[in-house]
Order: sequence, then C-alpha cells, then structure tokens
Amino acid sequence: MSAYDEVEIEDMEWSDELGAYTYPCPCGDLFQITLADLRLGEEIARCPSCSLFLTVVYNEEDFADAKEPPQKVAPQPVAVA
Repeated sequence: MSAYDEVEIEDMEWSDELGAYTYPCPCGDLFQITLADLRLGEEIARCPSCSLFLTVVYNEEDFADAKEPPQKVAPQPVAVA
C-alpha cells in the first residue's frame, strides 16, 4: 500500500492537546505523528478515522536528542465540527 501523500514536517502543525504533529486528512480528521515516533525514526503519520497515511519528511537528527525515553502512543480520534 502506498502513502496518500508526502509532507514536510515544517508543513505540519504541532498540537499540544494531542501531543503530536498533525496534518488535515481528506476524511475531515487529522493525520498524526508523535514526537516519540519521530525520535524512534518513524516516518508514517496515520489518520485514526480512516485507512490513509502520510510519509513525513524530516531530519532524524533534529529529533534525536530525547531527554527522556520515548513512549509510543496510539493516535486518538479528533472531533470534527
């Protein structure tokens, strides 16, 4: 299966509420990737409401200086008005 799109991390928005970088999904929800995922080298942002996913383009070295051990967190659905 191929990614819906490829997005630069700079084009994503940080959500304090979700603790993740987000990007709008065509289904109305948000693609999400956490800081912990990025520190682990993950490059896939998933939408919790549908099967689409993005490839996130970023420099791993920018996220490698974790001061605490990363914990993988499952994406959470976001209410859409």
